[in-house]
Amino acid sequence: MEEYIKEVVEMIKQGFDEKKIRARLPRESADEIIEIARARIKAKNKFSRTDLWMDLDGLRYATHEIVAEYRAKRVKPESIADVSCGVGIQLIFFAKYADKAYAIDIDKKKLFYAMKNAEKYGVRDKITFIHGDSLKGEIVSQVEADIIFSDPARPPKMPERKLEDLLPSPLKVYEAYKHKTDAFIFDLPPQIRREKIPWNGEFEYIDLYGALNRLTFYFEPLAKAERSAVILPQGIRLESDPNLEDIVKWSREVRKYLYEIPQSINYAGLINELFHIVNGDLWMLMGEKRRVLATSDEEIKSDYFKRRYVVQSILEFHPVKINEFLKKEGYGRATLKISIPDTEYWKIRRRVEQGLRGDKRAYLFKFNDKAIIAESID
Repeated sequence: MEEYIKEVVEMIKQGFDEKKIRARLPRESADEIIEIARARIKAKNKFSRTDLWMDLDGLRYATHEIVAEYRAKRVKPESIADVSCGVGIQLIFFAKYADKAYAIDIDKKKLFYAMKNAEKYGVRDKITFIHGDSLKGEIVSQVEADIIFSDPARPPKMPERKLEDLLPSPLKVYEAYKHKTDAFIFDLPPQIRREKIPWNGEFEYIDLYGALNRLTFYFEPLAKAERSAVILPQGIRLESDPNLEDIVKWSREVRKYLYEIPQSINYAGLINELFHIVNGDLWMLMGEKRRVLATSDEEIKSDYFKRRYVVQSILEFHPVKINEFLKKEGYGRATLKISIPDTEYWKIRRRVEQGLRGDKRAYLFKFNDKAIIAESID
């Protein structure tokens, strides 16, 4: 089957239509082969390997390899069980450092894919694969692990994320395995309210390539702080410190420099901790769900900023006036850093970029009723 998958990957890349592809495949397994091939093509930026086994659903929920490696190095478990392992990527990286690991999933096909992937990464012999409902007594009895990990499936978007809506629910996982260990790790929706979590531990928010990727909750035996933010692939970390003086101050005006603060730091509530570690006078300017900006009079350098900008102009937020300024100053492209619906985004961007011919890129922010035009300095 592996050879068929490789062949289909190449055929898809070359633009063959599906009818011609299916003609080369065994009828009974054509659907599966084609889906694995499509998943491999889409996964090229998520994993270092190009020969993994997964369907498109498994790819969607699989942990990015960089995140999986970071968490595995942080925990370095002697033994660990993943009670909803999917196609197995996170467990595989845990197994790199563990003496023993358990992979449990109710979906037989995904468990098979996890087994194939463990072979690819060379950790198959460390893992016991168990097919079944991880909450059932006969499954729980087979597990002897120091740590229980679970990355539960998320239902479609709901008004509020709750533990009981996840599959399997962390509440039920805890009840099923609490007699085995007091060390649990749960992947949770980053939007979940921390006060809704009934256990003591650490909330670790992870940024990957500039976007919020994960919220990992570590029970108290594994916790290093109450809250933390991790920025990958740089590998830098910021922890909460309740003893710090609150030095966050807000500015009513846009100053010479702008700084995008990573979502992980904002979600973790670590703005004050950030202000303490940067070397310079910083003011908060804007705090939105998708974008948090700080500003300063003098340039400040810090690895904790997502991106830094120097302000070029502040003018009325009107697409025609913005376009006129960009043409005059020789800009060729404009990236809108404003929170608006996608349909409005492209409408405004087309008007702002109309007729631009220059080489420079502008970044456009909106502050109150003003347009901030800036250039990246990173």
